[in-house]
Amino acid sequence: MKTGDQIVQDLPWKWPVQGKIFIIGGLGYMFDAWDVALNGFLTPLLGTEFGLSVGERGLVATANLIGMAVGAVMWGTIADRVGRKRAFSLTLLIFALFSVVGALAPSYGIFLVFRFLAGVGLGGCIPVDYALVGEFSPSRLRGKILAAMDVWWPIGATLCGVVATVLSPVQGNWRWMLTVMILPALLLFWVRRGIPESPLYLAKNGREQEARAVIDDLVARTGAPAEPYVIEAPAAEAAGSGKMRAALDQLRQVWSFSPRVTSVAWLLFIAVMTTYYVALSWMPTILKSGGYSDYAAFARTTLMSAVGIVGVLVSAWLIEAVGRKWVIGVSAPVAAAALVAFAASLDIRSAALVWLGVFGFIIQLAIPVLYAYIAELYPTRIRASGFGWASSVSRVASGFIPLIFGSVLWPVLGLTMTFVVLGVVVLAVVLWMAAAAPETKGRKLDHIIEPAGDVVPMGT
Repeated sequence: MKTGDQIVQDLPWKWPVQGKIFIIGGLGYMFDAWDVALNGFLTPLLGTEFGLSVGERGLVATANLIGMAVGAVMWGTIADRVGRKRAFSLTLLIFALFSVVGALAPSYGIFLVFRFLAGVGLGGCIPVDYALVGEFSPSRLRGKILAAMDVWWPIGATLCGVVATVLSPVQGNWRWMLTVMILPALLLFWVRRGIPESPLYLAKNGREQEARAVIDDLVARTGAPAEPYVIEAPAAEAAGSGKMRAALDQLRQVWSFSPRVTSVAWLLFIAVMTTYYVALSWMPTILKSGGYSDYAAFARTTLMSAVGIVGVLVSAWLIEAVGRKWVIGVSAPVAAAALVAFAASLDIRSAALVWLGVFGFIIQLAIPVLYAYIAELYPTRIRASGFGWASSVSRVASGFIPLIFGSVLWPVLGLTMTFVVLGVVVLAVVLWMAAAAPETKGRKLDHIIEPAGDVVPMGT
């Protein structure tokens, strides 16, 4: 007899059912992209208004990304302990609140505090959204669905770029850039209240009647034939050490589950996302240093994000056609190489624009597959935490790298050599992934890696 988990993962895909969750979850991810992309546009504008040094400008992205790192751990842990649905709704509300007060900040120091707090709220969107969408998705389509989730990222970054470009000539432009995204975020918070709790989460936490209610509703609404199933009893866990140590307890579980897989997850996130966030956070400033106006620099950065929409759509096909590891292993180093070519040809505007577009396309082949891959590697009981911790460490690294990039790497090594160093790091990490982590293509969730951390043979 099938388990409830298997029933959910074998359902047919229906847009009014799982598709609704995909869209609502994706819109939250869109705001995450919008907010991260906004750092790059705010940096030169705040630098001019407050008379900031290059190092101080790097703190714009650092404060926001460190806040997201804290939020990724905090909300991933909350989602695993109190449910996806509750965490799903609150992340955007907190983000919107501190974005409002950030737009009214009277000084640079206060602005940084509010950007950090807004990041804490929004940092929970990615781990919570991916966990929820993945747990409602049919296993045969899960890779494509989770990869397609990332189409919301370049859409959000592109919308941010369009708004920033249009508002760049307006007095008080950076305050208006923050304000514009608040109302749709609050609207999405209201819509999110109607999302059901994950039946996999309910089953793993011993809430059998609630899990059956959600599963039976899904079966009826997708038109699948009803069949008997069992809800497996949750595995006994040791008593917790209190809420103050919840995050550390989840961290211990993530590493004890599989040190090899967790090391791959963390290193992939750090290498790939640091490369992307450096480009996104500093590209307007890099282009301005090459003689571009605010408007031209903002427009070209927006083009980099817009081309990524096509990259995400292609990745949704590649992820099932060739597998997760091949897509990441090829596209991540090639994207880093495109950044090197861009830096080397910065003085040749047409060539630089081409390489910027190539980077925007290729990096969005890697990132969607990375998110889908990491979300699949962990079992349900720690999926949001495993993803959240990997996302968090990448946000910490990516948060400090913009500061280090502007004050140390770029001035000392030069732009081209800085991107060469990033490329070497990316190549080393994908080689470790090839050796240490399994391919997840076509496998059911919770049946990819044994609890001891051993890879399940692909034939079982």
